[in-house]
Formats: sequence, structure tokens, C-alpha cells
Amino acid sequence: MRARQFTAAAAALLLAGLLTGCSDDPAPAAVPAWDVSAADRAKVREGGTLRWAVDAVPTTLNVYQPAATPDSELIARAVLPSLFRFDEHARPTADPDYLLSAESTPAGQSPQVVTYRLNPKAVWSDGTRISVADFTAQRSALAGANPAYQAARPAGYDAIDSITQGADASEVKVTFKRPYGQWRALFGPLYPASATGSPEAFNQPLAGEFHTSGGPFLLADYDRTAGRAALVRNPKWWGDAPKAERIDFLATPAAARLDALDQGKLDIATLTDAVDRAGGADPAAAQAAATTVPSASASVSGSASAVPSSPAAASAASGTAAASASGTASAASAAAAPPDSAGVALAVASAQALKRAESLPGLSLHRAAAPALTELTLNSARAPLTDPAVRRALARAVDRRKVADAALTPLGLPATPLGNHLLAVGQDGYQDNSAVAGDAPAAQLLDEAGWRTAGGSGTRSKDGKELSLTLLLPEGSATARRTAEALTADLAGAGIAVQAKAVPVASFVSGPLASGDFDLALFSWPATASPATDERAVYAKPQPGPDGAPRLGSNYARTGTAEIDLLFDRAAAELDPAAERSLLQQADARIWELGHSVPLYQRPDLVAVRTGVAGAGAYGFARPRYQDLGFLATT
Repeated sequence: MRARQFTAAAAALLLAGLLTGCSDDPAPAAVPAWDVSAADRAKVREGGTLRWAVDAVPTTLNVYQPAATPDSELIARAVLPSLFRFDEHARPTADPDYLLSAESTPAGQSPQVVTYRLNPKAVWSDGTRISVADFTAQRSALAGANPAYQAARPAGYDAIDSITQGADASEVKVTFKRPYGQWRALFGPLYPASATGSPEAFNQPLAGEFHTSGGPFLLADYDRTAGRAALVRNPKWWGDAPKAERIDFLATPAAARLDALDQGKLDIATLTDAVDRAGGADPAAAQAAATTVPSASASVSGSASAVPSSPAAASAASGTAAASASGTASAASAAAAPPDSAGVALAVASAQALKRAESLPGLSLHRAAAPALTELTLNSARAPLTDPAVRRALARAVDRRKVADAALTPLGLPATPLGNHLLAVGQDGYQDNSAVAGDAPAAQLLDEAGWRTAGGSGTRSKDGKELSLTLLLPEGSATARRTAEALTADLAGAGIAVQAKAVPVASFVSGPLASGDFDLALFSWPATASPATDERAVYAKPQPGPDGAPRLGSNYARTGTAEIDLLFDRAAAELDPAAERSLLQQADARIWELGHSVPLYQRPDLVAVRTGVAGAGAYGFARPRYQDLGFLATT
């Protein structure tokens, strides 16, 4: 697993896009965890080339290098071993293609030793057995002991004390310095020792020259200029034979994907950004797009009514169009802060893109909740949010169900709010902990904090200063626009004025988020199967650096406690899954009480799949089983 990073590249993919905060409506159905065109392997024919859209052919297939992208991982996992597979609920299962068994010493026994029993058939494509040498080299590269390795430092490898061969060449024993409960996430993917055995080998971009495979496919062509990475069957593969003869990963920008699908150039394409950012970051372009359709309300009512019968999720439209589709929440938002022309244009362009995606001939639209948690982050280092009472009042003022309705309903998805900072709704162990924040109305909390309503503006004030906050959102995102409008309406009802500010994605993190020049910020964090380690940096208490200034890490809310840090550390070291989940729930409860941020909803995922393609769609926490991908025999 890669280290938790929030770079501009990650922002481009993740930015903006459970009991409720206030609503008393019946609880909605959950957003589905995945939606895949599953089919029995026996019904999938041999042969054929699958064409899969990627943002760009990545510079490296080493997912542990800082330059790696989600496309790096998508391609790498087709050619490399991962010892465990994770299902749509993030539950791990040993992959029998690589492991006959994997066992850890029980909780309380020291030291912790994990014994892997490798499948003796597992070999690299050059005929070399997958062995302890590969485990040892990867641990050396990723543990952080040698700074010459330019690695992204995924969690867990620094906890390993030693790796040795066991009873024979198929047995690997990993001994830990300290208990590490997330051990199943290690060595996935696993690279050959030739790629990780020295800093010189590790630091090289792993691309066109990398022809070693331990998966069902191997790299045949890698042309970044032409925008194509091609995989063919691995002749040394020992597991179920791949159904497809070839997989072509084709660089296709989000804005070009609907056309490429319509022209028959792609078989699988994620359309989340193609829909969400259909109007572009340029308001003039969005406005031009708006002139191609009759009206915002007509467009959205059409797309919102197309509720898919299969499990689903995706990205949302925005602005006035959202008000038409999402009922009272968006209507209230429009009343509180009428959208500007750019917001209307974004909404219309997004709705039209969704309508087109749903109607493309010979394709089906798959929707599921993405492993990404959209939250409202509160800057506790800037007044008036330095006061925990104001932060808690703000959290109470947000009706998370109505916000989720504004984000998800126009896509025909259940308006499922998020009630946990660390776990997704469909994730194993999820529970809504929002009740620990108390049931006092926001107005009461603000009154007690000295913020009172006076005059006719409806905005509260204290000591002559109005309770007015800025809200950062990513520019060009229809989802973020509509979410911001719903939040603005909720907070206006509590006497909190909000001024939304759209920021270019490229500078969102490095600019105001890093500098602290904001009050509220709307963006998404990746959710993982190992929140005890991967989420810690987001909530860790900032510590003073050498210059005395706090070192934030990924904690852009700029607040934390030693107790929360300790709960994360205890959860990471817990070998009993039930005990680990209990500690995570305690940590989440403390984060709610602190008023660090407000979880809103899971970011949706939208994937187009050509009719007759099996094994593809919106995977959620799961990953493709590449050897099962192919074309149904009847097509």
C-alpha cells in the first residue's frame, strides 16, 4: 500500500468530486459498494482486445515511487503479484494464485511472526521462482532505513525486523519489531528483486523496459508518445488462463472519453470527471456549453429520472440544475445564495454529459461508491474556528443527508450521508458515530459561545464582528458547486454567512490549503483498507518543527490530540480485527468531538462498459481480476 499523499495529481482525482445532522426523514438506502459486469468464466470467450481508457500512460509502473499515479497501479496490478485480494467491503482474502496460506502469531505473543506459504507454481516470467529474495529486497527499499531509495514510504515496512526463508523455498517468515495489524496489506504489489534490490534499480522509472511479470499479463508495448500501454498473456502464468488476448490502455483525457466511446474506440472508461467537469474550469467555456441545451431544469430532470436498476454511483451536477433535481435542500440553497452564471453553466454541462453517457448505444453505465470520503475541513487555526464550540455548532448546522441528496440524487443514487471520518459506508466495520457530537441545536451552541443574531441580516455577530466564513472548493467541479450551495444554505439557517471561493485544482493544496488561508475547505480523502495507518496523518496532532512552526503533515484542519494519536497507534498494532475496529470507532468519536471536519458522503464513481464485456465496472475497494476480463461468447 502506498503512503498517504495528497498531491496536486491526487487532488485532480479526488477533490470534491450515518445518522443525519438534522434531517428526520427515513434513512435512505446505501450507495452500492460496487457495480461490475460479472459473468461466469465459462461464458467468456477466448481472445479479443480490451481497450481501457487511462488519463495518461504513466511515467512509471513502480507504485511506490512518488511519480506513480492511479493509472500506474491499474496497469501494474495486471502484471505483478498481490498476496491478498480485497473485496468491495475492503475485506482481505489470500489469493491462492500466490499463497497457499498466511498466518500471524496470535495477539499477545511476541515477537509477531507472519508465515507465508507461497504457491510453488508462482514464478516470474523469466522462470525464476517468486521467493524470499523478492520480499527482502522490497522491504529494504521501502523501510526508510536507506535514504538513497527514493520511495513514497508506504506504511508497515519499517515495522519489519527480519525476513527469512522458512522450512523450504516456498515458505517466507516475516518477523516484526512491533505488532503490526495491517500486515495483509504489505507486499501488494510485490516486485521482483531485480527492480528493488538496489537504489539504482529502484529509482529508475519502471516503464517500457520492464518485461518481468508475475501476473496473468505482461508488458508488450509501452509508448507514452502514442499514448498506449499494451499487455499480452503471460506464457508462464500458472493460474486461470486470461480470457482476453490483449489489453490496451489508451491515454484518453476525460473531456474526450464520451466521443471516444461513441466512436467505438474504447470498451471501458471511467466517466466521473467527464461528467463532473464537463463545463471545464473556464466559466466562459461552461457558459458556451450551456447554450447547447434548452434549460437547466429540463436537462437535470431528464438525467435524474434515469435511475439505474443495477447497483450504482457516480459524480454529480451542480447549481440551479441541482435545485431542480434534489428538492428542498437545493431549493433552500438557491434561496440563500443564488448560483452565478458560471455555476448554472457547469450544472447544465454536467447534466448533459450524464444524459449522453446514459444513452450511448452499445454501452452500460456502472455506478458505485468510490473509495473516497468527501469532507468539510474546518481550519481550527483561524478565528472564529479556533473555538471548539463554534466548530461543533457548525457541524451540527450541516444537514448531511440533504448535502448527500444534493450531491447524489441527480445521478439516481441513494442520498447516503457519511457518518464516519475513517471508514466508508460499505466498508467492513463501518458505523455512524455522529451522535457523539451531541444533539444540542447549532443555534443554542452559538448563543452559548456569544454569537448572537441582531439586526435584519440574519448573520450572527460577536464583539462587532460577523460570523462570516470562506469556503474553498475546486474550480470547474459541478459536484463541488452544488455541495457548496447546500452547505451555504444549511449554515445560513444557523446564522453563519459563507462565501464560496473556487480555486484551480493545480494550486488547491499547495496554495490556500497549505498556507491556511481559508476557513472551510471541501475535498475528498482516499479511503483504504488500512485506515489505522493510512488515515493517521490526516488527524495527527501537529507538532512543532525546528523553527517552532507546527508541522501539519496532511492535517489541514490544524488540530488534533494526543489521545487521538494514541488510538491510531494502538489500532495499527492490534492483531485482533474486532479490537482494531473498536479502537478506530473510539478515534472517530474523538474526531467528531474535536470538530476537526464534517464527513459528508462518499465520492461516486461512474464507469462506462461496452455491452458484452465481462468483469469490468465500478470496483469500489475491489480490484479487477484481470484473467477474467473479456467478451461474452454471445457477442
